[in-house]
Amino acid sequence: MATETTGSTVPRRQLGRYLRELRSGQRITVKTAAEKLEWSEAKIWRIETGQTSLRSLDVEAMCRIYAAPPDLTEALMGLAKETKAKGWWHAYGDVIPEGFDVYIGLEEATSLLSMYQSELVPGLLQTEDYARTVIKAGKPDEDDEQIDRLVHVRIARQALIRRPTAPLELRAALNEAVIRRPVGGSAIMAAQLDRLAETAEMPNVSVRVVPFRAGLHHGVMSGPFYILRFPLNGDGQESEPATVYVNGFTGDLYLDKTREVERFADAFEHIWGAALDEHASRDLIHRSAEELRQ
Repeated sequence: MATETTGSTVPRRQLGRYLRELRSGQRITVKTAAEKLEWSEAKIWRIETGQTSLRSLDVEAMCRIYAAPPDLTEALMGLAKETKAKGWWHAYGDVIPEGFDVYIGLEEATSLLSMYQSELVPGLLQTEDYARTVIKAGKPDEDDEQIDRLVHVRIARQALIRRPTAPLELRAALNEAVIRRPVGGSAIMAAQLDRLAETAEMPNVSVRVVPFRAGLHHGVMSGPFYILRFPLNGDGQESEPATVYVNGFTGDLYLDKTREVERFADAFEHIWGAALDEHASRDLIHRSAEELRQ
């Protein structure tokens, strides 16, 4: 049975989101699902809204009724085993298959995304050529077909900031090294900087560059991170707890305790304050692009 937990809400929120999408995709009502599983409708609702942890065997039963493919069933069963984690570290290839991306589901539900990047242009702002260069460097053993698929997924995510209704609000603080490092060579990087400056003109996108002359700032101490905030309910409360995401070489860290999020939020505001303003940042990005063309 599902049990209440005081651990990280991220695994169970994502598990509930995927199970709800599976049920809806099969056009199965909550009432019908509850009858087939011999559960109450309230239990299905609690699971789908991420309010409870869940046993992997229960997830398997739900996936069977929802006609989920075997690989997705395996991934969701692995995710169920993580729903009691205190602060969640998702190790690649552990109980959850490496190809199952938990972060994308969170990002799709986000209304405000604040991030600090120290080395690379964020995925939501990458060109296709830049993305291919980065993905291929990180996965040198993958064939071209798989690389193309991963590039397509990354570029498709950019619809979040371009959708006509309620586009994602993005605040990106970038270390100057991000715009100085010629990833993929001068031509690819110059085109990437052009895209970055162009996207920064959008009303829902703010990009600031932290110059080298800022010296020792909070981003040097924290490293790259993302803060995801979710839409408000009718009562003015966040629909989901704000979540910090930190991407690592061997796994991802998710934090959603209030004190943890507040510490990263405070760090972000200090980084934002140490950065050039948006106009000066775009000027620096344009100058960097021109230098690469020369």
